[in-house]
Amino acid sequence: MINNKPVEGPVCFIQIQIKTTEERYGESQMEFLCLLWALEKLHYYLDGTVFDVITDFKAVKSLSNTKTPNRNMMRWQIAIQDYRGNMTIAHKSGNIHKTSDGLRRWALSNTPGNPAWVPQEEHHIDSICVTDIGTEFFHQGKESNKMDKSCHILCQLLLKDCKDPPLSSKLDEIWKKAYYEGRFHLLDGIFYHRTKNTCFMALTDIALINIILHECHDSVAAGHLSEDRTLERVKTCSWWPNWNKDVAEYFQTCCRCQNGNRATGKKFRMMIQIQEPKSPWEIVHMD
Repeated sequence: MINNKPVEGPVCFIQIQIKTTEERYGESQMEFLCLLWALEKLHYYLDGTVFDVITDFKAVKSLSNTKTPNRNMMRWQIAIQDYRGNMTIAHKSGNIHKTSDGLRRWALSNTPGNPAWVPQEEHHIDSICVTDIGTEFFHQGKESNKMDKSCHILCQLLLKDCKDPPLSSKLDEIWKKAYYEGRFHLLDGIFYHRTKNTCFMALTDIALINIILHECHDSVAAGHLSEDRTLERVKTCSWWPNWNKDVAEYFQTCCRCQNGNRATGKKFRMMIQIQEPKSPWEIVHMD
């Protein structure tokens, strides 16, 4: 009742997440399954009342009068026997069936003109944190590449833009494997390591690597996240040989993380020798 007048409107909105076995159902079976599930969930509204089922799928009307049903159809027909005589299945074209289609295909904006309007709270921004890499970082990266043997050889190979087996054989094993896979690019004197569709700066200087580890784990923006989250952050900004092992070691040696993430559960102990019983039912054990 709205303003003391009977008005037709929705009672509730329900949805279902289908199971893995139900994903193989055809279109008709999915519509039948939807009807059966809705009758089950809305049983307390429909029990003992006369109601209409309005659907935009015409094949649903054949659920109650199919003469040669298959195994699933027969099981579903038995499930709706309690509603036979009170339920009428009617077909309504989707173009004019706007009661349900309009809700799921054309949602109303959250404005005062919407009957379901909900006022939204304003949340003011307290602060904005921006992290940027200075030019000194890139300059130090260029200088460190000149001092590294593998980077010096790799620079010659990339400038030649051709395979040089005698020269590439002098690379360290990790650098050699990545080079043959075509993962290195040279731009403005800086090496970049390519992974799928993204490129990240390749580092060799221990000081720069420690800066990356600090910013991805210890800094205020990082917040001492877990090892997996730290690996994801490092993975999206830089690369160096055995970087995943270095990140794992850095996380395991972080004092704050080790103090905060204490091991739970019972400690491992030696098995205790049980005293041999003297009479039946003297000692009872349950596992």
